[in-house]
Amino acid sequence: MQTKTSKGALFPYVIWIALFVIAPIALVGYYSLLDLQGNFSLENYKTFFSSIYLKMTLSSFWYAFLVTFFALLISYPTAYFLTKTKYKHLWLLLIIIPSWINLLLKTYAFIGIFGLFGPINAVIEMFGLPAQQILFTDISFVFVSVYIFIPFMILPIFNALDKLNPTLIDASRDLGASSLTTFRRVILPLTMDGVKSGIQVVFIPALSLFMITRLIAGNRVITLGTAIEQQFLVTQNWGMGSTIAVFLILFMVIIMLVTGQKNKGGRIR
Repeated sequence: MQTKTSKGALFPYVIWIALFVIAPIALVGYYSLLDLQGNFSLENYKTFFSSIYLKMTLSSFWYAFLVTFFALLISYPTAYFLTKTKYKHLWLLLIIIPSWINLLLKTYAFIGIFGLFGPINAVIEMFGLPAQQILFTDISFVFVSVYIFIPFMILPIFNALDKLNPTLIDASRDLGASSLTTFRRVILPLTMDGVKSGIQVVFIPALSLFMITRLIAGNRVITLGTAIEQQFLVTQNWGMGSTIAVFLILFMVIIMLVTGQKNKGGRIR
């Protein structure tokens, strides 16, 4: 009786996954096999492996790597020091609150900040220097992307650090380990799951960004997400757009498999 009840409770979730996960992916896969005339063809897949799309894919991975790297570089020490503060959960909440603001509003705010008549150029002109075109550059794109994704990187790392048993750190120091050795052999290995979770929630969305590339980078940065948008909305080539989406899904699955590994065993080397 209990087993039947458990299976019945899972039924809504199975329906949800079938309708909103499996069916859309299957539909994308179906459209990827259609050419502009609606005929079944593998031409879209051949086109994807051309030099243009391969270069675009490498560019997407490069920018996603940069965004993830700088987000991790800022988030890990921030999360570490947050766990040492008295009101750590209050500070964590203050960091998370900006993520509740609509992404489009934050993007337009940075357009004003980085613009020729924005506050940054106003400060530059105070020193007698000419106004700089900060907007529509690779640097502005990476900066805004890192700012947007930092809360999502901090949260899993903070949780991993907050759950860390402090007696392990004390034991390491009592045994004569330096602060660097303690971090490298105790703190980092025991919080690696939080780091991997942070990489997942940052790298995967950064791989498919399209709105920020248009508004902040001025389409100077082309990602897989930008290419999908162009194929669906501009060229109306749903087959090619679906093909790019298929490979984007495959890349996401691979990243989740790579970063989703759990630490096994309790021994730290």
